[in-house]
Amino acid sequence: TLGVNHPEVQMNRTLSRRQILKGIGTGTAILSLPGLVHGPALAAATPGASTAAGRPTTAFDEFGVDPGLLGRTLARGLSRGGDFCEVFLQHKITHMIAMEDGAVNRASTVVDLGAGIRVIKGDATGFAYCEELTEKALIATAETAAAVADGSPVATAAPFKVAPVASRYEIATPWTSVGVEKKLPLLEQTDRAARARDKRIVKVTVSLIDETSRILIANSDGLLTEDAQPYAVVSASCVAAHKGKTEMGFQSAGARDGLGFLTEALLRRVAHEAADWTVMLFDAVPPPIGEVPVVLAPGVTGILLHEAMGHGFEADFNRKGTSIYADRIGKRVAPEAVTVFDDAMVERSVGSINIDDEGTPGEKTVLVENGILRSYMHDRISSKHYRVKSTGSGRRQSFRFPPVPRMRNTYMASGPATPEEIIRSVQKGLYAEQFSNGQVNIGAGDFTFYLKHGRLIEGGKLTRVVKDANLIGSGPKVLENVKLVGSDLSMFSGGGACGKDGQSVPVGFGLPTILVGAISVGGRSS
Repeated sequence: TLGVNHPEVQMNRTLSRRQILKGIGTGTAILSLPGLVHGPALAAATPGASTAAGRPTTAFDEFGVDPGLLGRTLARGLSRGGDFCEVFLQHKITHMIAMEDGAVNRASTVVDLGAGIRVIKGDATGFAYCEELTEKALIATAETAAAVADGSPVATAAPFKVAPVASRYEIATPWTSVGVEKKLPLLEQTDRAARARDKRIVKVTVSLIDETSRILIANSDGLLTEDAQPYAVVSASCVAAHKGKTEMGFQSAGARDGLGFLTEALLRRVAHEAADWTVMLFDAVPPPIGEVPVVLAPGVTGILLHEAMGHGFEADFNRKGTSIYADRIGKRVAPEAVTVFDDAMVERSVGSINIDDEGTPGEKTVLVENGILRSYMHDRISSKHYRVKSTGSGRRQSFRFPPVPRMRNTYMASGPATPEEIIRSVQKGLYAEQFSNGQVNIGAGDFTFYLKHGRLIEGGKLTRVVKDANLIGSGPKVLENVKLVGSDLSMFSGGGACGKDGQSVPVGFGLPTILVGAISVGGRSS
């Protein structure tokens, strides 16, 4: 959705990027259908490249933001005694197109531009944002953020040094240059594949969301860095009817990639899995009730690791003493076979980032090593508190929010057991394959997850399909109760986004097949 004071205006002509930016600069967002915005791609910055004036260039030069203006903005942010000031600039274009019953029923483009300015004084943070990049707006925003302090200047902004950025998701053709004529055939192909999968499929909805986001970060320590972050996700949902009953299923796939990742094989997989998971439910039986061994399937069930345990490893919850892991660094939190990472460097995953939203390079962070808690996920504030380096985990939804410690791609490393061994070890239990939603108390890690699709394990074999099961338990206790870890780590990078502090960011997660000794399982009304 568009922000406050950004009325939607439909356009029936091609718009240049400069026209779009001019519109935003006057407080008006311009909304056009996908494919109508064919302005030049956001220019990739080359450290060391120069303008005619001989100074380093950035992708935001044509926005009217140069090092001089950024320096004056930082100085105003420090003018009342702040210790640190940061300017976060973002320009983002998001397209969405959806098809239902073979016809396009929704399409939109959202263009967003603005700056978030943060001032830190001791343990206090002042934050403000503006939706235009004029000097007047930036200075006024900096003054607002500076109000967190009340005194004379004590710090000055250091000269800028352009920080090189690793490139993990460059694309040949940005999404801003991909028209609707190239997207529609992909949606039609996905729609046809889902319908053809089973004659009981009566409704199919497919969608494609793509995003081009460029960020630039400047701070009073002299950091000047930027990143271009592509993002796309395709999804399919199905409704099936059989003997008076209806069922629904869903699947998605996402990447920090361009049009090329939407291959025929990937679209077919998304369509077939959405259809298969729908019609399987017609033969489903109620779940076993009570404390039972649970085998978590590889891949998408990593959402339980993300939600019920991963949030507990975010440093802000530990700094405030609200996480159960607040005093557990260096202590055992899981069996020796368990190693957990939060990784910014997974190939093309939606949770991967070259830099975080504070400008810190992304890294692979070891959270749990052989069962021992080694690190939290840190941003600038928490790393200073704990006197460690940031793990590059400071993330924000957009320029309208301050950064906080967030997950990127959270997963458990593969272990020594084969999936077949794990299933054979269970005489009576539950095999969990797909969760649809859940609730988590982040402090204690208590959770309730709704199992959309699973199977019974009987005599060491997978048997009947199960639906309408609720898994209830404690994330830390589940981690402690992992009995076997499989050798088949699989990552899920789809359309999911993680919510925290009122803001949402894309994440990936993963899991090998694992056996948990016991989780409480209830039915639909549990």
